[in-house]
Amino acid sequence: MNVILFDDPEIRINLFPFTLTRPVAAIRIGILTIAEKWENRLKTSVSFQSEGYLQKKYPLRQEDDNLLINGALCPNHLLVDAVTMLPEGYFLVKDTVLLAARKPAGEMTKQNVIEYPHSVTLINKVWKIFLENGAQIRLDFDLVTAGRQSAPLTDSHTVTYNEPDIFIEEGAYIRGAVLNAETGPIYLGKNSIVQEGALIRGAFALCESGHVNMGAKMRGDITVGPYCKVGGEISNSIFFGFSNKAHDGYLGNAVIGEWCNLGAGTSASNLKNNYKPIQLWNHATHRQEDTGLQFCGLMMGDHSKSAINTSFNTATVVGVSSNIFGGGLPPAFIPSFSWGGASELMTYRLEKGIETAKRVMERREIDVNALDREILEKVYEITAFNRTWEN
Repeated sequence: MNVILFDDPEIRINLFPFTLTRPVAAIRIGILTIAEKWENRLKTSVSFQSEGYLQKKYPLRQEDDNLLINGALCPNHLLVDAVTMLPEGYFLVKDTVLLAARKPAGEMTKQNVIEYPHSVTLINKVWKIFLENGAQIRLDFDLVTAGRQSAPLTDSHTVTYNEPDIFIEEGAYIRGAVLNAETGPIYLGKNSIVQEGALIRGAFALCESGHVNMGAKMRGDITVGPYCKVGGEISNSIFFGFSNKAHDGYLGNAVIGEWCNLGAGTSASNLKNNYKPIQLWNHATHRQEDTGLQFCGLMMGDHSKSAINTSFNTATVVGVSSNIFGGGLPPAFIPSFSWGGASELMTYRLEKGIETAKRVMERREIDVNALDREILEKVYEITAFNRTWEN
């Protein structure tokens, strides 16, 4: 059986800016990406069915017996059983949402549709990434630690609570920290670092070579992706990978893509002063959308940056490859390839953006190859209409 994780077109747009540069299933939530969750549970590799400009980097593999699974769908054992037992030519649905299809031929009819009877975790809005993160950390923790022994905690000055729910991978370095897993598991990935004075409350995931700086306050339901560095105060937030918030400042109910950097003192509000429900920019409707949430913070796409002491308003959406600086509160929606802040936004030229990306990635010994460049070029093109000052 050949597993393909497909992008639902409507969901994909609702997940901008994160799916401007990756398929839906490449989103990290919990410890793993959605694709890695399926690979781990199905014990097989997966491929992606996404937009044309993403397919070169995320290739599609087709065979005779294809099992297509919605890339926004986070698996559990009930769902895995349902999709693996799906007969050929049948579709699995939940209400009006297509969950999976096995060797689909023709349209869906009453005769070839199976209604899934259980609840599902479908990441179809950007805020669901942080909203579901704590639950996904717990599920992934059980998945990746099952039958395995944690490396020992060798530092006598680190204080632990509920140590059975703390798992340390080989090469992790911890000194003088407080690890409290009473509210959820704590996972410290391979070669990760937790420095002196860090306060960490579960659920918490620090992925491979991630770094928690001295005195950091990690308040729970947090994922720090591979090679990220974090400091200051963070609550219920996700860093996909290779991004930094290394200094003081607050971040809550936020999602930060790859290759981002939040300058020293950067803070982002996650609660309106009047406590009203929060609205968030939606790329599908091109307007603010009601979330029904009281807490929602910063959504920042890949390769974007903020300068020292930047302050973001509640529920700010920043696109791909934008640079934000200056006094005051920037707009609630900052298009991709923007340069500036509260007083003015102008276009961050494509070549300058690629040049910066190249310089940043080289620090991690990763090249901006032709595929990465093509993706950034396409994002620059398809988001041009959002940069209204160009029109």
